[in-house]
Formats: sequence, structure tokens, C-alpha cells
Amino acid sequence: MAETSEQSPATAATGNGDRPDPADSFEVLLITGMSGAGRTHAADALEDMGWYVVDNMPPKLLIPLVDMMTSSGSKVHKLAAVVDVRSRSYFDDLSEVLSHLDDLGVKTRILFLDASNEVLIKRYESVRRPHPLQHGNRLIDGILEERTLLANLKEHADMVIDTSSLSIHQLSTKLYEALLGSGPTTVSVHIFSFGFKYGIPIDADFVADVRFLPNPYWVPSLRELTGLDKPVSDYVLSSKGAKEFLDAYQRAISIAIDGYAREDKHYVTIAIGCTGGQHRSVAMSNALAERLRAQGLSVTVSARELHRHLHQA
Repeated sequence: MAETSEQSPATAATGNGDRPDPADSFEVLLITGMSGAGRTHAADALEDMGWYVVDNMPPKLLIPLVDMMTSSGSKVHKLAAVVDVRSRSYFDDLSEVLSHLDDLGVKTRILFLDASNEVLIKRYESVRRPHPLQHGNRLIDGILEERTLLANLKEHADMVIDTSSLSIHQLSTKLYEALLGSGPTTVSVHIFSFGFKYGIPIDADFVADVRFLPNPYWVPSLRELTGLDKPVSDYVLSSKGAKEFLDAYQRAISIAIDGYAREDKHYVTIAIGCTGGQHRSVAMSNALAERLRAQGLSVTVSARELHRHLHQA
């Protein structure tokens, strides 16, 4: 694959050297390889990682799709396309696509999924479907023809993963490691506050109760504020036990997140509750989020009950 220069051809052509071309920050990953080696599962994993995934698209259609996505205002920066070999024109089309992407200065990589002939036969027999190149012949004939057609592409692939001995979860883990690295930083965390009097959330991996802290509701100057306001946050976080709770809870969450990363669980939801979901839980949610972000984790925060405060105001 050609290296992207510091100034893309599109930028050089317009003379806007001080304004980066949208293509400079755009990535394309082509998912290909042997039929039955796990392309669909790989596509699902990439979608979970935030890639825009298109499946079974003729390679030539990628050119207008990439052009559209690299236009000004597009919010898509990562495109993963599953391409397979269903016709002899596959290679001519793909070569043309790769050349066009290089001209745009788009970062392009090829992921090739492989598996042994024996494993592919077992997988096809288990789902009782014909190979796309079988054409009425033996299953092994279709597999061997596909392997021959893909040999050159495999040689030039940026990543080759043999899935012969991998489970679905192990394949997902390998993809996370290849594209995002390994360890807890591959886990995305969402923390939200809630009020116990409105019901315990059923979609949380962890639920924490911070009703042991003094309630700002009973302080007249703080009652109409929320945990997003500094006076309330300062009051809650300076309360006896708040820091100790955050220290202990952060350690427990960190241990769990490390284990989740090993077990192919990359999304964790933490709910922190107080009585009404306005003061203590909001302040503690944001404090925990700051601590986890300092560890390098990707953390988002929301407050389930704050709309009630806005409606009352």
C-alpha cells in the first residue's frame, strides 16, 4: 500500500495547504478472505468499535461511497467494507478502488481472514450451505478455487488472522487488539446517575448506592441546584466517606474492567443512585468519570433524572 504523503493530492490541487483535506482523517478497512473464515463476525466487531460497516458491496461502489463520506460535513471517519470473491472481475475492481483511495490520500488497510480447508468444510457442513464458488461441484472444489483467487490479495494484506482455532469471542478480541490495542483501554464506560425512588435501572452492570452521604436537598441554598453545580459537587465530595468510597469503588471497577477486556466485553454501564437522582448521585458520577478518564479509559456520563429538575424549575 502506498504511504500517505503529508499533503494529500486533493489538498495540493486546491492549494489549501493550511486546511487538511477531509480524506486525511478518513480510514478504510477492507475485510476479505476465505468464505466461512469469519467475515460476518469481524464486521460485527468493527461495528461495535464505531466503524461504519457495509457488507457484500461490489468494490466499484466503494469509490462513490468514499467520495461522499469524505465530503465536507460528513461525520463518518472509519469505513469497513466486507468484500468477497463472487466473480473473476473482483480483482480488477478492487485494484481500481485501491488506486483511487491512494490518490485521495485515504488510509487504507486490508484484513484477510483465513482458516484451514478442514475447518472451512466443517463450518459449511454445519450450516448446510453451498460455497459461493462451488457451482454444483464438491465443497472442496469451491474452497480451493477461492484460495487460488485470493492468494495474491492475502500476500498483500496488512493483517492476516487465521480463525481455524478461534471462537467468535477470540476473533473479536484479536480484532480489538489489532485495531485498538489490548487491555482495559479497549473498554468503553458509561456512567449514569439515577434516583432510587424512580426505580432501579435494569440495564446496568454495576449499581452503586450513595445515599449514605449527607443529602444537599436539606440545605436550603443547595436544594434547587443539582450535582452539576459546583456548590453541590463540593458539598458532596467533601462529605465524610465520599473520597474513601470513590477510592474503593474505582479500584473494584478497574479490576472488573481489566477482566472484561480479557473476556471480550468492551462496554460497561455503571449506575450510581441517590434518593432523587439530582444531587449526590450526579456529583459522584462525574467524580468517578474523571478518575476513570485519568486512567486512560473512554467514559461518557449522563443523568437519568435531571429532566425532572428542569421540568420542576
